[in-house]
Amino acid sequence: EVQLVESGGGLVQPGGSLRLSCKASGYIFRLVDMKWVRQAPGKGPEWVSGIDIRGNTNYANSVKGRFTISRDNTQATVYLQMNTLRPEDTAIYYCALGFSGTDGVKGPGTQVTVSS
Repeated sequence: EVQLVESGGGLVQPGGSLRLSCKASGYIFRLVDMKWVRQAPGKGPEWVSGIDIRGNTNYANSVKGRFTISRDNTQATVYLQMNTLRPEDTAIYYCALGFSGTDGVKGPGTQVTVSS
């Protein structure tokens, strides 16, 4: 059974940074593309970033230049380094299988709140 557990969220001031982690199990992690999806209060899910099995990455325009996705196949973990955070980045962040789109969310997510 595929399990994805996100962590690293919290409350941060505008301009601050957070690093999210997603620990995966139940499948061969290194053979699967991964992505981050977020959902802000009262809004639908939004694709944030994806990383394929070769390490190629892509980002939503809203986070490009501020967020960095990476993966550690030895730890079956995908990361999202978030810098220069803005109030509009406030959301629950989920990791999921695949490179793009908002499907495949399985974990509980981790709450990120950007506020002064």
